[in-house]
This record gives sequence, structure tokens and C-alpha cells, in this order.
Amino acid sequence: MIFILLAGVFGALATFYLNNTLQLGGIMASAGISVIAGGFFYLFPELLNPFLSVNVPLVIMGSSFIGMATSRVIKQYWIIALSGVFFSGIFLLSSLFFEGYGGSLGTIAAISLGAAYAMRPFKKIVLSLNR
Repeated sequence: MIFILLAGVFGALATFYLNNTLQLGGIMASAGISVIAGGFFYLFPELLNPFLSVNVPLVIMGSSFIGMATSRVIKQYWIIALSGVFFSGIFLLSSLFFEGYGGSLGTIAAISLGAAYAMRPFKKIVLSLNR
């Protein structure tokens, strides 16, 4: 499960970086991350157990949709990272329900980014409690 969570954070952050810092654009950044992840686990499926070899590329691809967000709207990397964690959790919990439905990865990515973005005000509250 930890590996799935890390894959979600990696996919979102790597795509966001390629999209906004290196100016590759959202589609190229997401496609590049997805092809590399999918190709790696296609060529080396025995590195991890079968569950992870199948699901890690899906999580990286789905969380890469989060990284397609523009830095004009989402300025903080922690929101993208938290969205990746949310994506991974929702993916694990809902993979049985969304089986066979097109657009499930994009839907989960949108829900995850919206939930993390909505948590921005709570960051200020938590930080003020620690002082």
C-alpha cells in the first residue's frame, strides 16, 4: 500500500514539474510519465508482485492527470502531493466499483485535486495551532 501511495505522489509531482517548470505542457508531461511507467513495468513485471506490477502504472498514469494542473491556479506543490495521496487511497478503495468504466482515473484525479485544494484554509489553522 505504501508503494501505491508513493506512486501516486510521484506521478502527480513529476507531471506537475514537467508541465509547469520545464514547460512541456500537461499532455506531453502526463504522456511521458505514463509511457515510462507503463513501459518499465511491462518490461520488468517480475520486480514487484503481480498486484503492484499491474496497479502501480495505473496509479502513476491516473495521478499524472493531477499534475496537468497549471501553476497559475495551483501554486503549492504540497497540494499536488496531497492530491496524489488522495488519488492513491481512492483508487485502492474504489477499484472494484469502477472496473470497466471509462474515465475512472480522470474522475478520481479530479475528485482528489478538488479535495486537496479545498484543504488550503485548514493548513493555516493547523499551522497557527502549532505556535
